[in-house]
This record gives sequence, C-alpha cells and structure tokens, in this order.
Amino acid sequence: MPGYMIHLAVGSVYLQENEIKDIENFNKGIIAPDMIRDKTKSHYGPNSSNPGLNNFVELNGISSNYNEGYFLHLLTDYLFYNKFLKRWDSNIYNDYDKSNEKIKEKYKIIIPKEIEDIVHFRTGRLEVLNEEELYRFIECVGKINVREIITKNNIDYENEIKQLELDI
Repeated sequence: MPGYMIHLAVGSVYLQENEIKDIENFNKGIIAPDMIRDKTKSHYGPNSSNPGLNNFVELNGISSNYNEGYFLHLLTDYLFYNKFLKRWDSNIYNDYDKSNEKIKEKYKIIIPKEIEDIVHFRTGRLEVLNEEELYRFIECVGKINVREIITKNNIDYENEIKQLELDI
C-alpha cells in the first residue's frame, strides 16, 4: 500500500481539481482503508494491490465525500501497484518515511489526528522509489475524475481502471 502521505497528496491534488464540500470527511475516506487491519474487508478484494472497486461501488456508491475519498484511495492503491511500482522491496516502507516530509511540504498536507502517531519522518536517500516519478504519479492520479468514472452506468470499474494509462 502507498503510505498515508502519498494518499493524502493524491487527495490534495484531487481537491484542487474537484469541488468537495466536506473536505474533512473526504480526507477521512482517503485514510480509512488502511486504518483497518483486515485489508480484504477494507479494500473489498483480495488485497491492497487488487482492491474490489466494483464491490465498493456496488455496496457504497460515491454519493458522499467520504466514499469519494475512499474510492480514490482504492484507485490509488491499484494504480500504485499495477501501473507505477516497478519492483517490490520491503525497503519501500523506509522510503515512505523518508519522503513524508517533502510530500507534506510540497502538497501542504495537514496530517489528520487519526494518523499523527502512525506517520513517521526519516531522512536519507530513497532506495525503491524515485522522488520525481512519485510526484508525477501523485499529480497524475490526483487529476483522475472519480465522479466521471463512477457515473458511467453498468460499467466494470476495475476494467475501466486497468485501461487507464498514466503519464509518469
């Protein structure tokens, strides 16, 4: 799963592109899937890299800002693992901690109190991620219009997302 700060940064870009009335609940939706230990339940599918986008929409829709943020989180997870990440390495968690401060500053993120004790800041060189590519990923995903995808009736959202090309 991408770190909380990556999710919040994607949300920050999304907020610049879309009118969201309840920003606090939108941000709660963005972090909610990773606040639950059982990822099969919180991601509506087998795991974070293969979230059940169709299941989520079928059960919840996106009529609330919370659900819109939640769906954006699931979308970000799918795209991160399947379209962005070139190789898996457990050092990625260290990279999250090392990139958090720069992401926080660049995207002017206020860390929600629910995750203040969970988000860590470290210094050092990134080992798995490329900083510039990560920023391009954040920008690209944040500009995807979730409402536009969801308002297409009778669509296979997972297949629609698989067809997305990211300009990273």
